[in-house]
Amino acid sequence: MKPFRTHRGRVAPLDRVNVDTDQIIPKQFLKRIERTGFGQFLFYDWRFDAGGMKKNEGFVLDEPRYQGASILVAGRNFGCGSSREHAVWALADFGFRAVISSSFADIFANNGTKNGFLTVRLNEDEAAELMRRAGELNAYQLTIDLEQREVWDDQGFRAKFPVDEFVRHCLLNGLDDIGLTLQHEAEIAVYEALHAPPAALQSAR
Repeated sequence: MKPFRTHRGRVAPLDRVNVDTDQIIPKQFLKRIERTGFGQFLFYDWRFDAGGMKKNEGFVLDEPRYQGASILVAGRNFGCGSSREHAVWALADFGFRAVISSSFADIFANNGTKNGFLTVRLNEDEAAELMRRAGELNAYQLTIDLEQREVWDDQGFRAKFPVDEFVRHCLLNGLDDIGLTLQHEAEIAVYEALHAPPAALQSAR
């Protein structure tokens, strides 16, 4: 998993609250077995017409000024709804490294941690100010520093954000569940050497 330490990128504003995972990645696109390729379907029902052939006009992520954005600022309660990990995969595959909001669904935030994707929680006023700046300032950029737990821009905005210390450790070091387990690879090898599998399992090999 790619570590997340400090990231600077263009910001796109999604001024909507209660954005659920079915809007992030609709259920009909969950058939893929790999983690890539979901970005093209991100916010599909908002970006395309009913036939899926023509883009709806005016959706923020399709505006030229937000092309290449890697930080999304969204309304409160982002990532609510079902627990699909595909929502994080779709955001990451589209090019986002982080989402900023005043609140997140717990399962969405947890899925983000497992995929090196950062959810930054600011208070309502701070999130609203970033939403305003991203909407009004051309090529607006932010820096997110996970080591210092800070977000700032070049126009004087600076804010601290809370993050669980275990989550921070995993993201800084690029550790998903498998990576955490492999940190104990030597102890696992010693245990396996001292505990032979049952005879029934040995004969089944």
